[in-house]
Amino acid sequence: MSTAKTARIETAGARLTLPIGALAFVIALAVQFIGQAKIDLGIGAIIIFPMVWGLILGLLVSVQKFKPLGIDLQRVAAALVGVAVLLLVARLAFNIGPSLPTLLKAGPALLLQEVGHLLGTIVLALPLAVLLRMGKATVGATFSLDREPSFAMVSEKYGPDSDQYRGVLAMYVFGTLFGAVFITLLTSLVSNWKIFDPLALAMGAGVGSGSMMAASAASIIAAYPADQEAILGMAAVSNLITTVLGVYVGIYIALPLADKFYRVLTRKQETRQAVAAGTGAGASGTGAGAAGPSAADLDREAAQAEENRRFRERVAESSAAIKLPLWLSLSVLTVLGIGTASVAAKGFSLSIVAGYGVMLALVLLSIALAKLTRKISAIVFITTIGAYISSPWFFAAGPLNDAVKTVDFLSIATVMLTLAGLSLGKDIPLLKNIGWKIIPVGLVAITASFLLSTVIAEFALGFWH
Repeated sequence: MSTAKTARIETAGARLTLPIGALAFVIALAVQFIGQAKIDLGIGAIIIFPMVWGLILGLLVSVQKFKPLGIDLQRVAAALVGVAVLLLVARLAFNIGPSLPTLLKAGPALLLQEVGHLLGTIVLALPLAVLLRMGKATVGATFSLDREPSFAMVSEKYGPDSDQYRGVLAMYVFGTLFGAVFITLLTSLVSNWKIFDPLALAMGAGVGSGSMMAASAASIIAAYPADQEAILGMAAVSNLITTVLGVYVGIYIALPLADKFYRVLTRKQETRQAVAAGTGAGASGTGAGAAGPSAADLDREAAQAEENRRFRERVAESSAAIKLPLWLSLSVLTVLGIGTASVAAKGFSLSIVAGYGVMLALVLLSIALAKLTRKISAIVFITTIGAYISSPWFFAAGPLNDAVKTVDFLSIATVMLTLAGLSLGKDIPLLKNIGWKIIPVGLVAITASFLLSTVIAEFALGFWH
């Protein structure tokens, strides 16, 4: 096997960051001018936002062959997405503070609905995966929506070359490529039915992914524009709770539960296989079948483990992080953000610049605190501090809120998803490795997480009120 590979850089400067920033700037401004489109499906309407156009157009640019977008440029785009998430969280934090009375009124519904996010995929997606005969990969693919923290959980329990780990990787690739677009369409359709409380829908939007939460919240706001601040605040808090609780629930509840549920559903299948193996061994006269797996079974397991290892290495290569200077990434994102926010506001204003100044200060302070503590992530600090300084209890909340709220949160989401689209070309080749079965399973997993959480929140809000 050839080991010759193109050397990948680990850090990038202005030479790579500025071109991808300029390309994202052009695309983000273009889709912001295009605006949103509403499509009536008969059973409801869906709204396609500029951020979805940005994701699609960015993807098309990253996969075109006329002037290929280099892998390192795509990796820079992915690194910028990570920083853009911090700015998005900072913007949403300024909706949490003013919405604290509403959040408190939600009572236990905010915590109870997390059952839907954390276990919904097991309830619906796991049986479908068993029906489609995905094998042991079912456990890894359906115990959660499988973002980055899931890798360590499954790798530690089953090993990095296991079928379960392959399931995690498959769902991760699926969510990266299709998650934001699908949940936008799903939430838009459900929101326009007007059968759920907008706060319940907002709780359902907090699936644990920043891009998917932003896309989902935008669709809810389009259906309930008068409740924008409460929707954004509720979605941000729900997403934070899902992210924080997800690690502990995944390790101690979701993963063991998925494993046991899988064994229950496949018990008869495994029994038939064991009987068949024993019958085959008896017919051959060796009697080895009762003692353990045959040589052919061991060969198949070894071949599958080798295939899983190669897939893991391809995913790791595709998602390999590249480091950017913080000042450079924040500078590029600020220029992109002010440009798209100005188009959204139909004109440039110094208030938008001031709003970005406040958000940048919050992000930089939170990153410094995260490095100082080494235990708490920057996102937790951003959300907590932002909620406090925008709440009625902070003396300067008024002017801070006035400045930050001139920045349309959708404009930040447009920048973030445009950059995400530009980073996806390197992931497209992985589609042939994940198989078609992950597509229906992934769609059901996202739907289950959102809908089950929303339904639980709806009943909990009604009971609490």
